Amino acid sequence: MNETLAAQNSATQVSTMAENLIGSEIIKLAAEINDKIRNGDKIFNYTIGDFDPNLFPIPSELTLEIIKAYENKETNYPAANGIQELRTTVSEFLKEREALDYSADEILISGGARPLIYATYTTLLDAKDTVVFPVPSWNNNHYTHLSSSQAIMIETRPENNFMPTAEDIRPHLHNATILALCSPLNPTGTVFNKEMLAEICDLVLEENKKRKGKAKPLYLIYDQIYWMLTFGQTEHYNPVSLRPEMKDYTIFIDGISKSLAATGVRVGWAFGPKHIINKMRAILSHVGAWAPKAEQVATGKYLQQKTNFDKFITSFKQEINARLEGFYHGFNELKKEGFPVSAITPQAAIYLTVQLNLTGKKTASGKVLNNQKEVTQYILDEAKLGIVPFSAFGSADDSPWYRLSVGTCKLNEINDVIGSLRKALSGLS
Repeated sequence: MNETLAAQNSATQVSTMAENLIGSEIIKLAAEINDKIRNGDKIFNYTIGDFDPNLFPIPSELTLEIIKAYENKETNYPAANGIQELRTTVSEFLKEREALDYSADEILISGGARPLIYATYTTLLDAKDTVVFPVPSWNNNHYTHLSSSQAIMIETRPENNFMPTAEDIRPHLHNATILALCSPLNPTGTVFNKEMLAEICDLVLEENKKRKGKAKPLYLIYDQIYWMLTFGQTEHYNPVSLRPEMKDYTIFIDGISKSLAATGVRVGWAFGPKHIINKMRAILSHVGAWAPKAEQVATGKYLQQKTNFDKFITSFKQEINARLEGFYHGFNELKKEGFPVSAITPQAAIYLTVQLNLTGKKTASGKVLNNQKEVTQYILDEAKLGIVPFSAFGSADDSPWYRLSVGTCKLNEINDVIGSLRKALSGLS
């Protein structure tokens, strides 16, 4: 009895932050789907923002460079901010590809984008400081919690492709320390157009002009990890190219995870004001969140192979876009047939935004789908389709919008998915 009581007491003796931390909603949903698959169900699992390496392998030249680096015994500790060769290459890459002028000393390498976002939050925020971000968006609510700060979440609208406007943001910047934005956006696969982003930059500059010498600046975290994956006429824009004065206030998050289908290779980089990058480096040096040295060496060498890089990106984008367009046209066909579904035209990343407006519908067994959680479960059980509701990205629980991720999708299964969804929808009244 005493041992049981002691164990219970011990289980609650953690920090308030840890006690109240919410696990990843996406991973929870994926775990349920994996259980179904293990039990023999055929599930079209489009939940995780990852790639099936059998469908989307990393560039073969990058693979060879990684192997070569290990053969050359590049297995000791890398520098805390990343090896010089890679930072120099990234500096040249940014200048050539985006006309962004950042020196190697303004660049920080880490094990993917996540530690960099965490380090940015930890570097800039004191307890109870305010972070402003739109929803849906990926993980800003969790990073805000981890840093013991306060969140102001701005609910965005489908008519703006779920991208926040300057007018949405304006009322919330007065006491904010961070404005966290992402374009192309996870989970929507949509982007800022030039005018939208320029207007937001002007707000940040206006706010910092008011604060000059009086208060901590307002900083912009700009996550552009998907920036190379844009389709059709879509263009990617960044704050510093549009407003050079934003260089003092912008911390970029970037890397190879998405553009090279290299989520498991774990090479990301941040760049921004040197004094902030140095503090982020100090934090991550204590955490030990560096990218493996061999992968850093390999990435630096691969990024210099411009012809191979361009060839890979062109082919990769064609494959991703074919899947996004396939689902987009499939959802449009279902909509034309009278089903209460919709989709937003794909613009970028590996995501399609789809709508399942099924609350209040009745199943063949007479059960009413009372809320969006029941809609999600019905689609999983009956259509065998796993997609992530926007509520997992901070949107309201009753939002009928979802993220469909195509990184694990076989092109020839799209018709089967649409057919399975059609059958499930036909079973509702």
